[in-house]
Amino acid sequence: MNNKTILTFLLVGLCCAGTSTFAQKNKKKPKEGTFTAVSATEAERIFTEGEKNFILEDYTKALFYFEQALEYAPDNATIHYKIAEIYLKGNTENDLQRAGQSIESALKLEKKNKYFYLLASQIYAHRHEYKKACEALKTMMKEIGGTEEHLYELAALYQEDDQPDEAIKSYNQAEATFGITELSSLQKQRVYLMKGKLDEAVAEGDKLIHAFPEDERFVLAQAEMLAQHGQAARGITYLEKFIVAHPDAGNAKMLRAGLYHDAGQEQKSRESVMKLMDDPEMTITSKVLMLGSYNAALSQNKSKKIKDAGLESFAQDLYKKLEANYPSDPDVHLVGGDLYLMLEKNEEACAQYRMAIRSGTSSFEAWQNLLFLETHLGQADSVIVHAEQALEFFPNQAMIYYFSGIAYSRKKNYHEAERTLEQAKRLSSGNSNFLGEINSMLGDAYFASKDYDKSDKAYDDALIVNPNNEYVLNNYSYYLALRKTNLEKAEKMSALVVKNHPDNISYIDTYAWVLYQEGKYKEAKKIMERAFIGEKASATNYEHYGDILYQLGEIEDAVIQWQKAKSLHGDNEVLNKKITDRKIH
Repeated sequence: MNNKTILTFLLVGLCCAGTSTFAQKNKKKPKEGTFTAVSATEAERIFTEGEKNFILEDYTKALFYFEQALEYAPDNATIHYKIAEIYLKGNTENDLQRAGQSIESALKLEKKNKYFYLLASQIYAHRHEYKKACEALKTMMKEIGGTEEHLYELAALYQEDDQPDEAIKSYNQAEATFGITELSSLQKQRVYLMKGKLDEAVAEGDKLIHAFPEDERFVLAQAEMLAQHGQAARGITYLEKFIVAHPDAGNAKMLRAGLYHDAGQEQKSRESVMKLMDDPEMTITSKVLMLGSYNAALSQNKSKKIKDAGLESFAQDLYKKLEANYPSDPDVHLVGGDLYLMLEKNEEACAQYRMAIRSGTSSFEAWQNLLFLETHLGQADSVIVHAEQALEFFPNQAMIYYFSGIAYSRKKNYHEAERTLEQAKRLSSGNSNFLGEINSMLGDAYFASKDYDKSDKAYDDALIVNPNNEYVLNNYSYYLALRKTNLEKAEKMSALVVKNHPDNISYIDTYAWVLYQEGKYKEAKKIMERAFIGEKASATNYEHYGDILYQLGEIEDAVIQWQKAKSLHGDNEVLNKKITDRKIH
């Protein structure tokens, strides 16, 4: 029987109850001109229309018909109940008040219908009148036999009303009636813990364990509760006792290994975990999760800049055992990739993600991490191939197009780079930071293909998202300087990035080069000299410095700088000609 059928059955029953009441009222109170057989028949017809609309969830029409029926039979408790039920659905303060009035009218007329009391309790609870809600249930259990199952609801209301002692009493009454149950014991545990009564909470857990000795869940819950309250060693005793009686209790063994760690028994913990990797009763999923917990611990260490060589070595040994036992499982290779990525072993991580993909993983993160690592390792050809494969499974993922665009740019295939990056841009309309990165890459690609208008537009769009984007500010200003276009804007951008990063030689070189292109040679010299603090200057830096000195008429010093550039692998035809002819052509 589905929910709709059940509801219909209940409502028909209520309708029948209403019909019986109509007949009785007419027999008891035959007032001439008020209640007649015709009136009763009309009331029943209207009530039935209300029921039909209620079932169809047209509550406005249902209320209209019920209120009409009430005019014919004002002493019919069922009609008052139905009106209260509809007002409760409104859930506004006014609706709840009217619902309360209607259900109270119903209870005055009929004290032996448990549904009336239950609805009253529900209405009062919605109005946060928990005392009245409790009283409704208590009265119901007093008036109507066989309703003790609602003691659990009564206890929950006491908890809502911040009456923990009364809640405990209700749960105890339920326990006395129905015996020890998971619901009552766990709820009592919760109440005791809120009151800081750990011993009483443990006693409730013990009851469940003794009542259901085969149920592993209760032992796990007891051990976890003790561990959370600083008594991991005590929790271990529960687990060990259960494991002796149930040698295949994998979850208990897993938790025991964790509690060994919490209790400071790290060696025992690691020995237990290593054994679990060979336990045939343990699922692959559980084993993967165990290694995942070590990955999480390593991640926390990394964020805190803590180096734990022992933990790193153990996690890798754990993975090797897991991989040996399940060489074809994609989730195993996926967690292995995550481990090596965490340890910054990028080649090993790449290999694991590739195996996860070949084994059939459906994880987008596997593809994304693989593309990230291949990009980081400079494997542009692999990125292009794997990006195309990934798009067969995830055609709407902007990140895949982004990595593909980077790879095509590195291969100097700027047309494909522009195509894939534009697609990444279309799919990332809601992510402003990512859009900034994409526009930055598009600016580079369009500049390389000499589409300068689009390049400038992409850079400008990137700076709208982040006006202090150092990469964009530097590249944009340098490319404007190369084109000798909008040099004033280039100078402002370059000055800003050097102000924010005063020790970056590349940014210093760009700023000096912009000033050079503007003919501000003295300012360019002053800025460029900052690049030679610390002996990290490149051939380009020395060549640019020589060009600046040449423009200032310092020919001898200019030639010296050009020669330094040549000695740093800066040998090229233009540079050689500068040195030979002692001038810039």
